Amino acid sequence: MHLEEQAVTKTKEDILRLIDDADVHYIRLNFTDILGRLKGMSITRSEIEAILDRGQGFDGSSIEGFVRIEESDLMAIPDLRTFRIIPWDIGGERTAMMFCDIQNHDGTPYDGDPRGVLKKTLEKLAQKGWTAYLGPELEFFYFKDDKTPEALDHSGYFDYESFDLGTQVVKKTVTALELMGIPVECSHHEVAPSQQEIDLKYQEALVMADFAQIYKFVVKEVAAENDIYASFMPKPVFGENGSGMHAHMSLFKGDTNLFYDKDNEYQLTELARDFMAGVLTHIKEITMVLNQWVNSYKRLVVGYEAPVYISWGRRNRSSLVRVPMFKAGHEKSTRIELRSPDPACNPYLAFALMLAAGVQGIEKKYPLPKPIEENIFEMNSDKRAKLKIDSLPDSLENAIRETEKSKLVRETLGNHIFETLIANKKVEWDQYRVSVTDHEINKYLSFL
Repeated sequence: MHLEEQAVTKTKEDILRLIDDADVHYIRLNFTDILGRLKGMSITRSEIEAILDRGQGFDGSSIEGFVRIEESDLMAIPDLRTFRIIPWDIGGERTAMMFCDIQNHDGTPYDGDPRGVLKKTLEKLAQKGWTAYLGPELEFFYFKDDKTPEALDHSGYFDYESFDLGTQVVKKTVTALELMGIPVECSHHEVAPSQQEIDLKYQEALVMADFAQIYKFVVKEVAAENDIYASFMPKPVFGENGSGMHAHMSLFKGDTNLFYDKDNEYQLTELARDFMAGVLTHIKEITMVLNQWVNSYKRLVVGYEAPVYISWGRRNRSSLVRVPMFKAGHEKSTRIELRSPDPACNPYLAFALMLAAGVQGIEKKYPLPKPIEENIFEMNSDKRAKLKIDSLPDSLENAIRETEKSKLVRETLGNHIFETLIANKKVEWDQYRVSVTDHEINKYLSFL
């Protein structure tokens, strides 16, 4: 199946024809738990026609962040537009996949569905006539297995060796993504040994959140087919750069980029500057969702290119938010780049909060601080204080504290996900806090 055929909006009849033409035996109905993990169930060809009409019931009591046992029956309603055939056989059979919206049995949206959270956020933008576009850059590592982070290569940024296994697997991954109708802009080796990046072409926010989930699935599956392991762990190797998910964002009204104004400084509209001010104002509150794991904060440290300080600039890659340059004639590519998220986040919740923060900046006209073009990593604390440069939370514990008191996060996620996610993260922090690490044994056991 060609990319163009995969990408078109589909009807029930289109899907049944594609299934039969490709001799598909199983269809995976996918959804996402609150931590961003892809879940789903496989449906046979004989059952899919009825399920396209009415959806599939399932027990949500064991899904992280879903319902309690006494209210566990939910419905997975396939989104026909997301139908895609997986370009390799699974268990010897051709398989397709679709994303689902989760509903209660009375047909109302289930408030624990992360995809539904993003859809609600985008509906608010649509009421203003706006469309949000996202372009995340998801970095990852290839390792020899899932037991120890042993690198496949010792290459660096943009190195290219056609005989490297990692390079070959990336090529296979890009091919698989494009066969599934997911346009890829480029791929390249990242800074750390065995670290890679595949950049997807920007899309509307909901489409891109789905694409991000497929991307992670395909990266891992193709790696496994080649007897290696792909990891989106934010900081798997001490002393090397971690993996980020720099997120490029813009708002459009029809074909007009609402962020571009050729007559203003930085070619940014007032709306774009207000949006950026909203992101900077609320970034500490939303960090727990953008960087949701204990390990995420091993990446957010000075010295490894990850942003730590809350500021913005154009050429300054030490800033949290960057305004990328664009070529003449490509004004529609005007956007802002948030550099703190990591690829282990839940893309539906992360995108929803990034957009909600920006829109709040527009609505409340937050003041935008002056841009910083100096290397903030090289500033001393006195200079940062003079320039009023604040910092991101430095641990999951501190991120939880910021999120707990956030009205914006509660309103965007809804009470159910807000409270469940915070409870989950508190358990994770407590488990980490009470564990005894190899570092402690090596440092203290011999003399204490």
